[in-house]
This record gives sequence, structure tokens and C-alpha cells, in this order.
Amino acid sequence: MSMKSKPSRRRTTTSHRDGKIIVRGVQRDRPDLRKLSRAVIAMTQAESEREAQIQHEKESAERRPEDTADE
Repeated sequence: MSMKSKPSRRRTTTSHRDGKIIVRGVQRDRPDLRKLSRAVIAMTQAESEREAQIQHEKESAERRPEDTADE
């Protein structure tokens, strides 16, 4: 008697470029620390990029009035 495997839930049409992270719970005896660490790293990188973008926009906005005053 052969066991049939469950169909994969992985979406093949969705790329990682959309910036979404999908988390699905799976009951395990031990947590998959590699997957957890990759998810935490991805979230931290995204947060750092957002903060850097905000900081860059603030600095650009502060420099603009000075640039126009010199003309």
C-alpha cells in the first residue's frame, strides 16, 4: 500500500519581488530554526531599508532649501 503525498501549497506564479512573506504553521516536534532565522533576518532587513529610506528622504528635504538659497 503506497502513501500519497499531499499536494504542494507553494505558489509557483508568485515571485518574491512583491515583498510579501507568507508564514504557514506546521506542527513539528522541534522548530525549524533555519527557517525562523531566515524569516527574522528578512524582516529586519526590510525594516532597516525602510528606516534608511525615511532618513534619506528627511536629509534630502533638509538640503533642498539650502540649495535654492545659494542661487
